[in-house]
Amino acid sequence: MRNLAAIILLTLSLAARAAEPPTVVFAGFNIINTSLEPTSDAERARLAMIGQELLSRLGKSGRYRFVPLPPDAIADAKAHPDVSGCGGCQLVWGRQAGADLVIWGTVQKVSNLILNINLYIDDVKTGRKFLGTSVDIRGNTDESWRHGIRYLVENNLGLPS
Repeated sequence: MRNLAAIILLTLSLAARAAEPPTVVFAGFNIINTSLEPTSDAERARLAMIGQELLSRLGKSGRYRFVPLPPDAIADAKAHPDVSGCGGCQLVWGRQAGADLVIWGTVQKVSNLILNINLYIDDVKTGRKFLGTSVDIRGNTDESWRHGIRYLVENNLGLPS
């Protein structure tokens, strides 16, 4: 009878852990500017804006539990702002934070008319891409960027608005 009770408790414990959302660290967005125009302060502000929008929507979904980047990772992130070219630094940051997943993204600016928001979710344990998704936007305005990240979250991640 004790063994049966222990098995039931273990099963319930494992089921509860499996039901917990994965821990996630956000490594931010960076811009890949292939246009003929320099990156503006407004575009840098928009990177922060879409990051906040993404975190807000993912947080409200209850599917993820966010953990902060530790101080060492923050310092390294400032030294390597281009996550797409840092050779896996986002995975190191995820391990330092004790996260299951790392979310990060890029905005490619082809011109002031053509931009692309890319979002990646990496599995910290395996180092593999869990998800890579993208949306094209037209126009380089706060509203077009906001609309783009909302569309990406709602349609490519399947989260409600």
